[in-house]
Amino acid sequence: MLISSKELSSQDEVIRELKKEGYKLTQATLSRDLKQLKVAKAASMSGKYVYVLPNDTMYKRINSNQNLTEMLRRSGYRSVKFSGQIAVLKTKPGYASAIAYDIDNSDFPDILGTIAGDDTIFIVTKEGSTQASILRSLSVIVPEVKNEDGLIS
Repeated sequence: MLISSKELSSQDEVIRELKKEGYKLTQATLSRDLKQLKVAKAASMSGKYVYVLPNDTMYKRINSNQNLTEMLRRSGYRSVKFSGQIAVLKTKPGYASAIAYDIDNSDFPDILGTIAGDDTIFIVTKEGSTQASILRSLSVIVPEVKNEDGLIS
């Protein structure tokens, strides 16, 4: 979220921003994390090279005056659609993995598991489960979840 919302051009800047938010980590840990997240550097509009996330939509900065803790309080939810025993939950870029983790660790009886990308989660549901039961389960993690008709059923 920091990389999406701020122009950070060095690991020291990233570490300083994380420290402001109460996170403490070493440069070595940050370096490994950036590599794992496939963070790269690209020229910004100002011509300065800054960290960017791998998805093209991430090159657009989120203009937000919120700090990281405030951003983390939002679920990032955008929509959910169903097809048979699969639900596709769309999120803002960068949110899918954390939401999928929470879903997988909530042990909902009608949800077998998830696969998450950057902004999309595939949810495999138990045969015979209803959209309404899935939406009720998901609303525990994402309170604003609604189906494509805008209803929680």
